[in-house]
This record gives sequence, C-alpha cells and structure tokens, in this order.
Amino acid sequence: MKMNVIQLKTGLFDHMVLQRNRRNVSHAVFTGRCTAGGPITATVRSGKRVVKGFADVEVGSVTQGRLRGCLQGIPAGGPYDIELKAGSATCVVRDVLVGDVWLLGGQSNMQGSAPFPKQRLAADPQVRAFYMDDRWAVAKDPIHNLWECMDAVHVEISGGQPVKPDKNYGVGPGPAFGQEMRRLTGVPQGLIACAHGGTSMTQWDPRRRDEGGKSLYGALVRRLRKNGGRVAGMIWYQGESDAGVAVAPLYTARTKKLIAALRRDAADKALPVAIVQIARVIGVWWTEPASAWNSIQEQQRRLPSAIPNLTMVPAIDLTLDDGIHISGAGHYVLGRRLADAMQALRAGRRAGPPPLALKKLTVETERGAAVVVAEFANVAGRLTAGSRPGGFTIVTGKGVFNPFDVELDGPCARIRSGMAVSDMAGASLHYGYGTDPYCNIVDDAGRSLPVLGPVVIRPPRALTPFVRQLRVSAFQPAAGRLEKLGCPAGLDTLQMTPRTFADAFCNVHPEIAQRGGRDEVIYYACRFSCAEAMRLVLILGYDGPVKAWVDGKRLLHDPAGTNPAQAEKSMARFSVSAGEHEVVVALGTNHGAAWGIFLRLERLGVSMKTLHEGPEHYRLPEFLG
Repeated sequence: MKMNVIQLKTGLFDHMVLQRNRRNVSHAVFTGRCTAGGPITATVRSGKRVVKGFADVEVGSVTQGRLRGCLQGIPAGGPYDIELKAGSATCVVRDVLVGDVWLLGGQSNMQGSAPFPKQRLAADPQVRAFYMDDRWAVAKDPIHNLWECMDAVHVEISGGQPVKPDKNYGVGPGPAFGQEMRRLTGVPQGLIACAHGGTSMTQWDPRRRDEGGKSLYGALVRRLRKNGGRVAGMIWYQGESDAGVAVAPLYTARTKKLIAALRRDAADKALPVAIVQIARVIGVWWTEPASAWNSIQEQQRRLPSAIPNLTMVPAIDLTLDDGIHISGAGHYVLGRRLADAMQALRAGRRAGPPPLALKKLTVETERGAAVVVAEFANVAGRLTAGSRPGGFTIVTGKGVFNPFDVELDGPCARIRSGMAVSDMAGASLHYGYGTDPYCNIVDDAGRSLPVLGPVVIRPPRALTPFVRQLRVSAFQPAAGRLEKLGCPAGLDTLQMTPRTFADAFCNVHPEIAQRGGRDEVIYYACRFSCAEAMRLVLILGYDGPVKAWVDGKRLLHDPAGTNPAQAEKSMARFSVSAGEHEVVVALGTNHGAAWGIFLRLERLGVSMKTLHEGPEHYRLPEFLG
C-alpha cells in the first residue's frame, strides 16, 4: 500500500532561520507537494514543550497535490521542531529558528577569499547559513561552497565545476556579520550565500532574473524564494570588476537598478542594504587607471544619498591577504562594521551612530598658508590614528600634493600642505587617493573614514597666474601710512626698472634690508590687456602699508598692512574696457619690516559650468610686464 507523503519545496527546511515580522514572530510561507488532500495542521515544539497556540493548528491546505501554508506567530528564537500533517501524511522539520535572514551578494571579498587567521571565529549555533548546495547549517567559513553549488551560473562563470579550496581558506565577512547582528538584536540570524568572485554589475543585471539559476541575479532570487521570499536585508561587496574607464561611469545607475529590482522581488520597497566601499588594489591585480578605481569608491560613498535606506561601510584601513583581498582578520572587523551600520540603518541612532561621513570642508589661514579642515559626521568619540595620520591628498591642476601634517581635532582633520589659499580654488581633497593609499584614521569605535574624492575644496575661479614680471621703482621718500599718497603722475621719474621674480612673491627685502630701517615707499607697476570688456578683482598680498590704482583710479588702501604677506590679504572689484590698462602698487617699507607683494587678477561673471570646463573656455587678462 502506497504511503502518503509531504515533500516541502520552499519556505521550511531543517536547521533554517525563518524571517520574523515587525511583531517579532514568524510569518513563514511554505509550499510543496503532498499525496494526501485537505487541510494542513502544524504542531510546534520547543524541546518537549508544545509552543502555545501551535497544537494541531491549521496552517494551510493541499489542493490537487499542491501544498501551501503559512506559519504565523512562532516567537523569535528557537530551536523548534515543526510537525506537519495532511490527512495521513506527516513530516517533521527539525531545529528551526526564527530571527533575521540576510542576502549576501557581490564578488570575491564577499564570497570569502582569505585564509583563516590564527584566532578563528568560533561558530554560533544561533547563526545559520543557507549554503550554495541549498542546505541550511550552522554558519562556518567558507559559507560560499561553490564547489557544491546548485545554480549553473557558478559553473559557467568558473569555466567548469568550481574547485574546493584548501581547508584553511575561505574567510569572508558573512559569519562575523551574523554573529554581531545576533549580539545586537538578541535573535537568531540566517545568511543566504549568493556571491561569486570576479563578477561585474553586467553579470548581476536584474533583467536576467527569469533565467533563474543560469544568471547571478536569477540565482539570488531563486534562493530568496526557496526560503520564503522575505528577508531582513542584504549586505553587498562588489565594485572591483567595474573599476574600468569604460564602465565606471555606469556604476551608480546600475546599482540603483539592482537595488530597485531586489526590493520588488523581496516585496519590501524599503529593504535595508549595507554595501562595502572597495578598498585597495596592488600590482598585477589591476591595470586600469587609478582614476577609475577612485571613481567607484566615490560613487559608493555617495550612494546613501542616491538610494534611500542604504548605508556604506569603508574597508580602506583593513589589511590585505594579497593584492586585492581583505585578510581573514580584516573580514572579522568588516563583518562587525557591516552589522553596526545595518543596525543603525534599521533602528536609528539609538542603536549607535551610522558610518563616518564627510560633513563639510572649510579653509582656514595659518601663517599665511591654507589649512583645509575636514569635519566628519557620526564620529564616536574623536578621530584618532595609531601613528602619524595618513591618507589625505590635495589635487590641483598643477599636480598632487601630500600634506606635511594632519592634525586630528575631535571630529575634524586639519590638513596642512603649505599651499596658498588662492591655490584652493578648483582644488579637490581626497582621502585614499590612488589604488594603494595608506589610510589609518578611525574613530574611538575603530571605524574608518571613507575613501573620498574628488571633493571640491573651493569652487574654481577665473584667476590669472601671479604676476612675476613688473617694473619696480627706486626707493621714494617716506609717506607714513600712505593716506595722502596719490598715484604718480609719471612713473618715468621714479627710476622704474623691469624685474622678473623667481616665484609668486615679488620679494624686494634684500634691497629694503640695506636701507637701515628707514621708512620709504617702493612702487610696482605692470600693464595688462583685455580682449573684451571685463569685470575684474584686484587680488593683493603685502606686508606693509599699501595703496593700489588701476588706470590712475584708487582701488585699494590698507594703511595698517603688516607681516605676514598673505597671497589674498585684500581684494578690490573694478571694471575695464577692452584694451590695455595699468596697475600701480605703492608699498610702504614699514621701517624695513616689509618684504614685497603678491599680485594677480580674477575675472568675474564666468559661469560655473564654464569654470569647470577649464581656462581654455574663457578669456583672462594678459599681463604685459
């Protein structure tokens, strides 16, 4: 006589974790086949005790051999044994937990590509994994057992059945993430492994969903549906394979489409997602330009602003095992960081601060040089570094400049490069510039600053170069604070001599020093030409009383000018017609304390779009000496 049997296909398996709902109980839909018909009843036991309300309770039915049911109300926790009956058919699903279930997607650093560290992560029976052979068990690295995979896409990508790695290899962030989430929430955790090393966003294209296990996204959705179709969220580590010049610009748009599709398929329009910002790459592991690598990192930094309910976790400070893969110990740190970020995303600040994020940039002046102050949000305690803080770079049109000092001050980094304030116009700040930077700044909770940049320090400006070729007068009689000094009627009487200075500072201190501390006046003059009418700014730096004229009209007077000579100490606006014009500057020697001047012009009225396009797209005054 043929026995009636129940065969479960989705939603309910031995050792699995059922996703809880907002009431902290199960809402687990399951399907299968059954040779009997009629209602399905369930008895749920915790040890030998029947869970209240689950003694032969009706949970579904069988129609034409198809079984469908829903286990609603099993409290978070477990383990539970669940006995199902349909007529004379029975089955028992053993060792089931109720808690939070997570999808794990991306490429090799999520898959697990590191050897085990000396201090291995001990397994937690309350943290389970849905391995790639469609089997639930306690989560132990490697949870991405590709060599036993059920989905054909992994065999296709690998060019054959994937090879089982050495027994001491295969650490990823998943188990550490699950264990930290269990500590933070107090409920069991389940991990659905879906990643595959070396894969690109094209391979993860959600438009291939209907290919099922023959595509990466289709395999992810298959595994999601096999486990009931509901999860708490996803953690994602991918981007290295998209850090190419041709495809990097598409990364944000492709990520938006992936997350939107995932949320539709998981029936949760606000499904929480935590991503990892790609870290470093060294040597033969990468041949594309560094700008493409940094582009992916910057796009990932900005994704929380582009995609609601998404958070980003840095990994730039973690150690590597080879030229591109995070070390085993680093993955344990990363898993905990992902959990902290996910919990902050889901529960708000009461669960802890979100990952560190750039709040604002300001520029201060210190001893005549610019200090870029980067203030960060969400800092736990203060910023710190185990040694000299490293990782910041300033990039201008003239090149890459490393700071000579970075001072950490609470949530701020004060970045000193010795550059002039005017050099900050159009300059950008980076943290983690290039593919192999040294970055060691964290907060008191051990969380890293994100890779960032380019972040514009100050908007670009239409600036001329500093004037280095001028006519300089002989020393003239003292004029005190220059209040009564007028523009000379004729410069020829002042013994003007053409001079070319070695740098932007028109330094005449050697001559001033020979004058015995007398208070005198020295004049600088130069002509400039404008191809069209322009609105301009005279930008002057100086270290003594000063007065300036353009075409004989006074523009600027600072009777109290003194050291140091900062490059943008004073500015004055004016307008000129097309043609040639002359600027004259009188500098009081301040009893021998003055050294010289900085001089340049800025054009106003140039659109920001044109400024970003570069100086070849607009005209500037040209200095004639």
